[in-house]
Amino acid sequence: MSPQEPEQDPADGTKHPADGAKHPAGAKKHPVDGAKHPAGAKKDPAGAKKDPAEAKEPGRGRRLIDSLSARSRGEGWEKPQGELAKYRSAWRAGVRFVLQRVVFRAVVNSAVTSQVQTHRRVKSIRGPFVLVANHTSHVDGPLLAMSLPWAQGRFLCTGTAADYWFDHWHRRIFVRTMLNAFPIDRGGSRKHSGTSRRLLRSGVPILVFPEGGRQTTGSMADFKPGAAALAIGVGVPVVPAAIIGGYEAMPKGRNWPKKGRPPVAVVFGEPMISHEHESAVAFSQRIRERVKNLYDEHHDEILGADVQGEEGPA
Repeated sequence: MSPQEPEQDPADGTKHPADGAKHPAGAKKHPVDGAKHPAGAKKDPAGAKKDPAEAKEPGRGRRLIDSLSARSRGEGWEKPQGELAKYRSAWRAGVRFVLQRVVFRAVVNSAVTSQVQTHRRVKSIRGPFVLVANHTSHVDGPLLAMSLPWAQGRFLCTGTAADYWFDHWHRRIFVRTMLNAFPIDRGGSRKHSGTSRRLLRSGVPILVFPEGGRQTTGSMADFKPGAAALAIGVGVPVVPAAIIGGYEAMPKGRNWPKKGRPPVAVVFGEPMISHEHESAVAFSQRIRERVKNLYDEHHDEILGADVQGEEGPA
């Protein structure tokens, strides 16, 4: 083909001037966007030339973060059936509202000076998520439940030991009413295996303490990967939370906070999602790092610089 001979666009058969040639007057416009090709530009054989900003498809993680506030995300989960239906019961949620945000809040505020800080993206979440926090005392569960925005926390539930909390009717009623709790097995039993996954798929958010138990020294232990594996397996975000001052106010062995209404704060961080092909162990380590950063960033503000932090002097 000579330099002056027009090239043929394989996509639509339209002939365009050779490179460097100007379009003649009345040249045919491109059928896709109606714009003339600039001088010297070659047409993409597959169609119109793509904008570099649009050429790269956003990753799964970015798409999920962008859709956290979508109404369809809050409605697109399985309807809970049978025993699971109670965890999304509206009247039970109403009872919890009174217990958590009126009765328990009054009790907490009489014993400690509480504060709550919530990242703006937490308030826009629709649908289930895994709430992950450090574990400092017996009141952590109700404290987190009453501190989370109601739109996200009305169905929040947490697993409690089946062999203790569900063996006696009065304990069972208490944890189910106060915490929307479900039983988890200890000692090798698998009677309730898979409940947390089924709850998430039914649109119920779950609270998990990945340390596996309350802190005994005030230092944050390693996180077990179960919470991260749940979030990856079901495809839900993780909301990291740091409880600051809980251990100082009510260390293990005490049944009531120390005198003087010591300061205790709950800080909810930006929702997290797993990277593509990220393992549960790696994701769990990232979650722990985020919780630890939230703790360190707000430690001095809540407790003062002279109070020792989780990993030593602040």
